[in-house]
Amino acid sequence: MDARDLAKANGYGRLALGAGLALAPALAARSWVGSDASSTGAKVLGSALGARDVALGLGVLLALKNDAPARGWLEGAALADTVDFAATALAGDGIPRASRWGIMALAAGSAVQCALTARSIDD
Repeated sequence: MDARDLAKANGYGRLALGAGLALAPALAARSWVGSDASSTGAKVLGSALGARDVALGLGVLLALKNDAPARGWLEGAALADTVDFAATALAGDGIPRASRWGIMALAAGSAVQCALTARSIDD
């Protein structure tokens, strides 16, 4: 896979995950924060977080489609994923252990992939 293919895969994945969080925050966030996902505050934050990922995913995909620079979108996605990793790690036992490790692995993998892809995407 070349950088454009990796960026597209990340964009589509981010778009799908973000839409799930934005449209059904309690259901989608349950795998992240557990039973707290049903609270009003978690639903608000889940929807906002989902919209962030939809915007980042669309930004990457539209940049690629229009032969515009995609590096900044990927760098923004890497930063967002790094914050997701850190926030999840700092939550500690406040969220289910399996969820915590799964989200941290997903966020770390995506952050690294976005950062590395960003370095070569617009060359």
